[in-house]
Amino acid sequence: MTRLDYSAAQAAFADWGVDSDAAIDRLADISISVHCWQGDDVAGFEGRSGSSGGGIQATGNFPGRARTPAELRADLEFAYSRIPGRHRLNLHASYLDSPETPARDALEYRHFSSWVDWAKHQGLGLDFNPTFFAHEKADDNLTLAHPDAGIRDFWIAHGEVCREISARIGQEMGSPCIMNIWVPDGFKDTPVDRLAARKRLEASLDRMLAKPFDKALMRDAVESKLFGIGVEACTVGSHEFYLGYAIRNDTVLCLDMGHFHPMESVADKLSAVSLSVDEILMHVSRPMRWDSDHVILLNDDILAIAQELVLGDLLGRTHIGLDFFDATISRTAAWVIGTRNMQKALLRALLLPKAPLQAAEEALDFNRRFMMTEELKDLPYGAVWQEFCTRLGVPTGNALISDLDVYQASVADRG
Repeated sequence: MTRLDYSAAQAAFADWGVDSDAAIDRLADISISVHCWQGDDVAGFEGRSGSSGGGIQATGNFPGRARTPAELRADLEFAYSRIPGRHRLNLHASYLDSPETPARDALEYRHFSSWVDWAKHQGLGLDFNPTFFAHEKADDNLTLAHPDAGIRDFWIAHGEVCREISARIGQEMGSPCIMNIWVPDGFKDTPVDRLAARKRLEASLDRMLAKPFDKALMRDAVESKLFGIGVEACTVGSHEFYLGYAIRNDTVLCLDMGHFHPMESVADKLSAVSLSVDEILMHVSRPMRWDSDHVILLNDDILAIAQELVLGDLLGRTHIGLDFFDATISRTAAWVIGTRNMQKALLRALLLPKAPLQAAEEALDFNRRFMMTEELKDLPYGAVWQEFCTRLGVPTGNALISDLDVYQASVADRG
């Protein structure tokens, strides 16, 4: 790829009072939690077959799906090698690496210790998720809100052991493990008593989260959803439910870009909820008409998220994670493209002249703000991105595309 002139780009941004070197250095410090489930279409390693369940569906049958923990780790190693910076891995409980086949309420740290060893060797952080779907006790799309106390007890126990595992992961890694709770609970058709289901969910969460853990080891997050396949009429864990729960119980609040109405701006929610919760977890994806979790593009929605995080000084309080899965394309390419696009969006936000923009708005000089935001679109962001990648030793352009193609060819015989 033709090397763009970074010195000229540096001067162009300096004309606006922006230090592009400082933006590069700041971006290098931002870790993104890459989701393991893109690599195998949310199948996991429990030996189960069939749909993921819980309204989750990966479409397509592109060759190269990881079938074992070793294959998934190899794919991740390649993907991380083409993503600039140091990042994290977000692991689901269904991705245990063990010859044992424990029930989900009997999982232990040892079932995931190989992931910790691998992450340490790779210089990665680790996050964790209980898996409340793809299980015979979730067939009704009800888990923590199920009317059957026995089923609720099973899933509460699953959450409890996952919290223990998360705390141990955080201890071993020397970095807090974010444990995100999402349940598929809801109704296909209109329920007559939504409140009863929500009271059951609240009581189950209270029991599951009763044991305190040091926040230096693990942090609980709760994630809402608008609807999913099979729960079109009502999702028990709605945004309003979890917003209130996070505020009352001091948990991290997860905002998934695919879990809201297509006309809602998740970027707009960031500053609003930041006034009431200390920490936010972002699940960045690209919904198309519903929670379809397409691979991230560098589009207006992603740029708006990044701009809100930077201009609102929310980066220090926000954990950025990804949540998309596409089985119609190379899974490793999806990871690389999606993560890099999140980084590109953050870089563009970091290259904005924050103080002059905010000063114009504070002075109600909307004419100046409008002119500035439009002129800024013409600045040479690509040259700064290329410089960032060069400094961190990863390819761009045709060299990157060639690398992705070569790796995909090497795994295509997996079927």
